[in-house]
Amino acid sequence: MTVPFATSARSSVGIEWELMLADRDSGDLVGRAPDILPDLEERTEHERYTVTGELLTNTIEVTSGVGDTVAAAVDDIADAIGQVRELTNPSGIELLCAGSHPFAQWFDQEVTDKTRYHTLIERTQWWGRNMMIWGIHVHVGVEDVNKVLPIIGALSTYLPHLQALSASSPFWAGERTGYASNRALVFQQLPTAGLPWPLEDWAQYEAFLDDMVRTGVMADPTEVRWDIRPAPHWGTIEVRACDGMSTLPELAAVASLVQVLVEHFSRVLDEGGSLERLQPWFVRENKWRAARYGLDARAIVDRDGTERAVVDHLEETIETLRPVAEELHCAREFAGLETILARGASYQRQLAVADASDGDLRAVVQHLMREFREGPSLREHLAVPA
Repeated sequence: MTVPFATSARSSVGIEWELMLADRDSGDLVGRAPDILPDLEERTEHERYTVTGELLTNTIEVTSGVGDTVAAAVDDIADAIGQVRELTNPSGIELLCAGSHPFAQWFDQEVTDKTRYHTLIERTQWWGRNMMIWGIHVHVGVEDVNKVLPIIGALSTYLPHLQALSASSPFWAGERTGYASNRALVFQQLPTAGLPWPLEDWAQYEAFLDDMVRTGVMADPTEVRWDIRPAPHWGTIEVRACDGMSTLPELAAVASLVQVLVEHFSRVLDEGGSLERLQPWFVRENKWRAARYGLDARAIVDRDGTERAVVDHLEETIETLRPVAEELHCAREFAGLETILARGASYQRQLAVADASDGDLRAVVQHLMREFREGPSLREHLAVPA
């Protein structure tokens, strides 16, 4: 199977953000996306961004246009949310985002009436119906198809860092799971999801797809749901490992880390260097540790099995790659990573709210809605002097 990789501008950025729709008073999810999407699609027909439905009717996805910078992409996201609010505010619908909803039950949710979603549920059954998960997807443009698989391999070392920063699903169906990111382990139950296979080059990727299509595992490359995957149609590497971010500045911070890492690895290849890929068993262990412990995890960071606290390794990475962030004009967004480390990730804030309210998960949902609505916009965040 020949799979062309589209032309894209190097280190350009696109962002997708999956958002929950909830009743303002109760915090329960509401399946209102089919009601509001027709108006939204008409209003936004000529905009750079898009607003679309997802697997469940309680979800909408806002997607940026292609940005030269992270700020440009996040600006699109902010504009899209403004349009959504014009329709949701009068209806008593609130927006929020986390990797999971703290108390919603799968059997109360409705699947969007599209053939692709019905096909997915028919095949995956209970696990498919349990996909009450929300995430972000960050696309970064790669100008040379021969770089794609090596960069994906190198990015896999940083999956625990990205998972820990974004972890926001400590509760599931009303229970405290003991995991920072329960979403990470739920999502990998789908047959084509989870960690990327350690492929060396584009020819191996095409051979993989040929095997999968020939045996009926998938219909086309869009059904590859890896934590990091090639997006041939867009000419990008797409990072899908992260839980849904709870605020816009946090979304910008994690997107900047993805952009900076991809550009850094691309420069190593330009200089004739090679990119280290961890053993697959280390990558798998790192994913579990980050899902379980979040920012308290210890990650395996090299092929010798060296273990480092994720926070310490992140701080070193931030300092090392800060010049790249400055060159990509995302230094202010990149600095937001330090804010997450200082303030705590969403899962930590949710657990603190639950503890302070005697385990009341409705208080956690109100906290998430409040953070999403009242937290600083990206423009306000960037206006603060450095």
